[in-house]
Amino acid sequence: MADHSTNEYLSSTRAQKDENDLFSAIGKQVLGLSGGDNEEPPEDERGTTRLLLTKIPFFREIIIMSFFCDHCHFRNNEIQPAGQIQDQGSKTTFKLTQMEDLQRQIVKSDSASIYIQELELEIPAGRGRLTDIEGILSEVLTGLESGQRERKRNDLETFQKIDAVVQSLIKMSMGAKFPFTIELDDPAGNSSIEPSPSDAAIKGKYVHAQYPRKPEQNTALGLFNGHESTNDDREIVPQVQGDGETGMEDVDILEGQTYDLPVDCPGCTKPAHMSIQMVNIPHFKQVVLSTTRCDNCNFRVSEVKTGGEIPDKGRRIYLQVKGPEDLRRDILKGEHCLLKVPECTVEVQPGSMGGRFTTVEGLLMQVRDDLKSSIFDTEGEELGPDSMPLGKRKAWDEFFFKMDKAINCEMEYTIIMEDPLDGSYCQAFGEPGKDGNVRSEDYERTAEENEYLGLTDMRTYLNEDGEYVKEPTGRANGG
Repeated sequence: MADHSTNEYLSSTRAQKDENDLFSAIGKQVLGLSGGDNEEPPEDERGTTRLLLTKIPFFREIIIMSFFCDHCHFRNNEIQPAGQIQDQGSKTTFKLTQMEDLQRQIVKSDSASIYIQELELEIPAGRGRLTDIEGILSEVLTGLESGQRERKRNDLETFQKIDAVVQSLIKMSMGAKFPFTIELDDPAGNSSIEPSPSDAAIKGKYVHAQYPRKPEQNTALGLFNGHESTNDDREIVPQVQGDGETGMEDVDILEGQTYDLPVDCPGCTKPAHMSIQMVNIPHFKQVVLSTTRCDNCNFRVSEVKTGGEIPDKGRRIYLQVKGPEDLRRDILKGEHCLLKVPECTVEVQPGSMGGRFTTVEGLLMQVRDDLKSSIFDTEGEELGPDSMPLGKRKAWDEFFFKMDKAINCEMEYTIIMEDPLDGSYCQAFGEPGKDGNVRSEDYERTAEENEYLGLTDMRTYLNEDGEYVKEPTGRANGG
């Protein structure tokens, strides 16, 4: 018998619209399948493949395929993305800290790989799966255990190495080896791990980032179509936009001047254009605004890059938002910046949004809209109540309610930007240091931040022997 939430959904206008929707919510599709008649097995002993076209909360449309042979009892289940290959690849890093995390849903396309950091174990790209983290661990465990008896007899050393991994996986599945971290990397951008509003409580628990694909990844996805990289054919030098001449190699990039660079589109790999402009932010530094556009596939992306030398320390910026005027402040979030709003349980990890130069209101709206688009469908309507457990729906409703209050300035809150490269900025009203709502402080970068930024092994100091070595400690600290 259907529960209250199911009956509520079936009587809603959304359910009526789903009748004509090819990709309905997964709960609605399950209701439809549960009352279907089973087909008789074919007389020539062929199996039956069933297809389910559906939408996944926090994700997009997929096709679930199930094959079963009544003759030999062979069974196989897998998924395929129903949408197109995304403009950029995606990488999700998730740190498991409690038993509930094992139930997080995973959509893994056939181009995605999974990496378990603590075991240095990589699960290569293979058939698509719709499961949870516990299911992934169980599949890996089953695969590693197969053949262990034969290895124990013929190759004891290999058996012992695999057995150590097996025992660790068993402990992970039982919750006896927290915390541990998994990475889901998909060059096609069609894989995801289910997020939660509570992820912001632990630093680095959930990190989702997009990245431009490498040429070999585009080739593996079949995106080249015989087109050779423009970077191999042409030298990338600044070109004044609108000028038909062949560029100026030694030109000085001037503030306010727009330049055009030929690049390869990360979406379709065909020739595209990147426009850059240098802008000077008062009381801060010069930054470069860039926009990449492709006339072939309509791919567009904008970024902000800060220049200059790498500072000795990182910087934290605190903004107290108390009135509508604070929402109008200019704000620059560097690409390596950690953004937090504790009152709204918001934490945007470095690399998740790239660099952004906008207003406080615009930045918060983008954070809200980006997350909302992964939970709501393309028409902006909430997925059916049968598609998401009531507890999760309530948590997300509370999260977005707080975000809306913050954007409408119906509450006071604090925005914290933690940038290890001091590449973020918040506009102060009046003279620098005189605005009581904005303050900043320097901090020592952690070893993890230096490793992430590639500073640990960087050699930039020329010694007496003419060799580049690591910066001397006293010199690096400004001594």
